[in-house]
Amino acid sequence: MSQPHLIIAAGGTGGHMFPAQALSEAMLRKGWRVTLSTDPRGARYVGGFSHAVEIRQVSSATFTRGGALAKLAVPFRIFGGVLTATFRMLREKPDVVVGFGGYPTIPAMAAATITRRPRMLHEQNGVLGRVNRIFAKRVAYVACGTWPTEVPEGAVAKHTGNPVRAAIVERAGAPYMPPGDWPMSLLVFGGSQGARILSDVVPAAIALLPDHLREHLRISQQAREEDVDRVVAAYDALGLRAEVETFLHDMPTRLAEAQLVICRSGASSVADICVVGRPAIYVPLAIAVRDEQSANARGPVDAGAAALMPERLLTPEVLAETLTAILTQPDAATKMAIAALSVSVPDATERLVALVEGLAQKGSS
Repeated sequence: MSQPHLIIAAGGTGGHMFPAQALSEAMLRKGWRVTLSTDPRGARYVGGFSHAVEIRQVSSATFTRGGALAKLAVPFRIFGGVLTATFRMLREKPDVVVGFGGYPTIPAMAAATITRRPRMLHEQNGVLGRVNRIFAKRVAYVACGTWPTEVPEGAVAKHTGNPVRAAIVERAGAPYMPPGDWPMSLLVFGGSQGARILSDVVPAAIALLPDHLREHLRISQQAREEDVDRVVAAYDALGLRAEVETFLHDMPTRLAEAQLVICRSGASSVADICVVGRPAIYVPLAIAVRDEQSANARGPVDAGAAALMPERLLTPEVLAETLTAILTQPDAATKMAIAALSVSVPDATERLVALVEGLAQKGSS
C-alpha cells in the first residue's frame, strides 16, 4: 500500500501556521507524507515544521497590500498559482487537502476543488476568515477551533478546538492556587507584538488597587520594546516585583503559576489558557475587521471563566475594580479556573487527525 499523502495549505501568520504544524507532526507520526503549500511570505514562518515536511511555494497574492500596480497583478498571480497547483494535484492525487486560512491557501484549495480531492478547512477564530468563507461550502467539513463559529448556510461545521503545544498539554488542568494573602502571579501579554494599551492601562490600574492586595502581586508582563522602560519604571515606583520583557519565555510554566491572566483574545491564547485552566480578563483587538477576538472569547466568558473588556471600556478604574473582584474572592476565582477547563479542548489535534483519516477513507472507498 502506498504512503498516504496530505497537503496542508496555510498562510503566513502564527495563527494559521501553528495548528498546521501540529497536524503535520501528528500525521508524520502516523506514517503519512506531508506537504505544506504556502507562498514566499508564508515560507518565512516554517521554521517550526519538521524537516520531513516538503515545503512547496506557490504564487499567490492579496488585494490588501501594495500599490495600484501590485493590485492589478493579483488575479494573474493567483491564477498562476492555481494552475501550477492543479497540474500537481492531477499528477499526485493527494489523499486529503486541508486549508488553514490566509490568502496563500487559495491555490491549493482551488486546485483541490477543481480536481475533486477530499478536502476540509480549519478555522482558528470564532468568525471565518475571508478565504475560508470562500471555500466553506466547497469542502467536506469546516473544523472549528472556536465554538460556536458561524459558517455559511450549507457548510458543515465540526468542533475540533485549536491545537495547543505539547508543553501546554503537559500542564492541562494544572492545580490552581486561588488568590489570597500570599504571592500572587499576574500574567499580562498582548500577542506576538505586545499591546500598547495594556502597557498604558495595567500599571495604572494596579496603582489603584488597595495596598494589602497590591503588595502580594508578582507581575510578568509582555510589552513592546519601546514601552518596556516606562512599564518597568511604573512598577518600580509602586515598589512591585515585575518582570517586563518583549517576549515571555516559558509561557506554559507562567500560565500554570498564574492566579489571573490579562491578555488579547487571539485564538491560540484562549486555547492555551483554557487548557491549563486559568481565570482571564480578555481585551479583544479593537481594529480586527471581523471582531474575531470578541468571538474567540465568547465561550469562556459565557461559561463564567473570564471577563470581557473591550478597549473602549478599558480604563485603569474599571480594570482595577475587576482585578479587585477576582483577586479578593478565591472561591469565585477557583470556579473561573474550573469553568475554563470546561470549555477547553486538549485533544484538538487528535480530533483533526480523526477528520483527516475519515476523509481519506471516504475518498478511497
